[in-house]
Amino acid sequence: MAREKDLTLGEAARAIGVSVDTLRRWDRTGKLRTHRDAENRRLVSAGEVQRLRAIPERHQTGAPMSARNRMRGRVLSIEADGVMALVEIEAGPFLLTAAITRDSIEELGLREGDEVVALVKATSMMIEKS
Repeated sequence: MAREKDLTLGEAARAIGVSVDTLRRWDRTGKLRTHRDAENRRLVSAGEVQRLRAIPERHQTGAPMSARNRMRGRVLSIEADGVMALVEIEAGPFLLTAAITRDSIEELGLREGDEVVALVKATSMMIEKS
């Protein structure tokens, strides 16, 4: 008898984003762990599906915003010139620089030493291998 969290090969294939034939091949080669039910059908545990998902679960922010990257930090400096300002933030071992408007600085009442949360919402990110 199937356990509560078991999926058929078809269900598992849809959840992982691969074909049933791929799951059968993975089972033969040991990449996928399956077990059989009373009718000798292959079943896959929910944990095994989670391990192999092509699209990983994203972390939850707990806030009603779409920005996922949040870093708590402290304002090190504010350089305002004209309508724009540069705000340097120390967030753990990282230094971040945000270009924001002078109006935003004033509306937030932002000062050096303030504790802040930097929210990063970017359509592109550059990654350098260290």
